[in-house]
Amino acid sequence: MENNSSETNIFIDEDITVASTLSGAIYSSDSFFENSKEYIFLKSWHFVTDSDELRVDGTVFPFVLSPGYLNEPLLVTRTQEGLKCMSNVCTHRGNILVASKEQNCKGITCCYHGRRFDLDGRFISMPGFEEAKNFPSEVENLPQVPLNEFGKLLFASIEPGFTFEDSFDKIFERLNFLPHQELKHYPDLSRDYLIKANWMIYCENYLEGFHIPFVHPGLNAAIDFGNYDYEIDRFFNLQVGIVKEGEEIFDIPEGHQDHGKRVGAYYYWVFPNLMLNFYPWGLSLNIINPLEKDLTKVKFLTYVWDESKFDKGAGSDLDKVEREDEEIVERVQIGIKSKLYKKGRYSPTMERGTHHFHRLVAEFSNK
Repeated sequence: MENNSSETNIFIDEDITVASTLSGAIYSSDSFFENSKEYIFLKSWHFVTDSDELRVDGTVFPFVLSPGYLNEPLLVTRTQEGLKCMSNVCTHRGNILVASKEQNCKGITCCYHGRRFDLDGRFISMPGFEEAKNFPSEVENLPQVPLNEFGKLLFASIEPGFTFEDSFDKIFERLNFLPHQELKHYPDLSRDYLIKANWMIYCENYLEGFHIPFVHPGLNAAIDFGNYDYEIDRFFNLQVGIVKEGEEIFDIPEGHQDHGKRVGAYYYWVFPNLMLNFYPWGLSLNIINPLEKDLTKVKFLTYVWDESKFDKGAGSDLDKVEREDEEIVERVQIGIKSKLYKKGRYSPTMERGTHHFHRLVAEFSNK
């Protein structure tokens, strides 16, 4: 049976020409929302910060992985040997070790009972345990978490369901002509949006340019919709934004597969909730954080390498585009809960990205 509302029996046909979408009941399922923490988000790569935050040896940077959903407290440290990511929870009684970013640290000391760790997370000492048998052991060390770099951007995963190389290395190879190390975070141009909709509906909307002529008149004026293209990979997909004459485009070198094309944007989506939107001026990093089954926080982080091109072409007026997306996504959230709606079909040409997303949701949920 196709697209049973049970999260343990989701089926999306690999043939998009006959496939149906996820059942509307999935978006309202409490159990699916909760189980997705373990089945999907625990096994995914999540943005941490950029390496500019950790330029000084002895820096300790605490953060929460998937805030509002997984809520896992973690810690990145820099030593002369490089970067490490680990649990930010003391292995004694569970106290949070580091509350805010610190620099020039020699080690980590728990403020509750004085347990000490080095910056690699190894247990050093603790008072009051002189008579404890079989102590210390490996379990006293802080659990390590895989950490990887994409240019200046850092990503971590608690239990990776796919390797970092499977996605990010391929993306970096495609875009290696861009000045990634020159990216600078602009906090004043970054913002959060609260969307009254399921996180998957927001992703589905992002994954197809089908709606652009109907929802985004400004963006549609820049995009050459007739040449809009999709590329599907194993754990990510790409929408190549070909733009009209007169719009800002990338300076793509000879020999590159996109040389000669009027590319104004590379829209990358990495399963399940990460968007990397590259424009001639820089990068808009979008992180989709589920809060409730019908409430999502969308974090827009703006990184710029060429201020002279900012807010031009396909990468212009992103706040307006986001508000337009927000309105349509919230309308879908209302409609998809209808008792009269079951599921839909895919456009074989325009909704390949959404079909790919649903196939991955089914794959990870059925494990």
